[in-house]
Amino acid sequence: MTNPNPNPNPLTALQVMQDAPVIPVIVLSDVAQAVPLARALLAGGIRMLEVTLRTPQALACIEAIARAVPEAVVGAGTVRCRADAQAAANAGARFAVSPGYTSAVGQACRDVDLALLPGVATGGEIMTACEDGFTELKFFPALQAGGLAMLKAWSGPFFDVQFCPTGGISLQNAPEFLALPNVVCVGGSWLVPADAAASGDWHRVTRLATEVQALRHSL
Repeated sequence: MTNPNPNPNPLTALQVMQDAPVIPVIVLSDVAQAVPLARALLAGGIRMLEVTLRTPQALACIEAIARAVPEAVVGAGTVRCRADAQAAANAGARFAVSPGYTSAVGQACRDVDLALLPGVATGGEIMTACEDGFTELKFFPALQAGGLAMLKAWSGPFFDVQFCPTGGISLQNAPEFLALPNVVCVGGSWLVPADAAASGDWHRVTRLATEVQALRHSL
């Protein structure tokens, strides 16, 4: 598998976060669903697509989207090691999202020009990521790790860090997170319901993506 778009202009994590209020967290087991799903999200205004490396088909789905839907920006989620980062880049991913952070993952993503949103859940993890030059971070699992109260507490000592809370975020509670000054966007799986993908209800996915755009305007 080779990168269908070799040496693209590297993105920054902040560019990934600022593109829309929500980054969809996508789990795909059927490569045939990848391209129509990406087009449905794009039609609703969502370009940054996180396809998680949780299934054997994930890399093939990333490659299919990168080739067929160049207007979208596909990334890889659940990046946990150097091999994940390299495979994601080879498949055409432009950014990576990790469930936690290690310096090895950070360097691996730099080596292949993948913008990285490292996952953090503690102050120590934030400090480690910041020492390595990462100040745009994924707060995961957001609700289980303290939610709104934790983000408010972190705004003091980590005043220069910006977050994308992921894990337990929904259309209903997303506005509360997006209203915080240290939150740029949120990550959510509700944009891509498994039953909608299974039935090919792409209009529903587009409608959900369109609803998300109103979150930023309502703040």
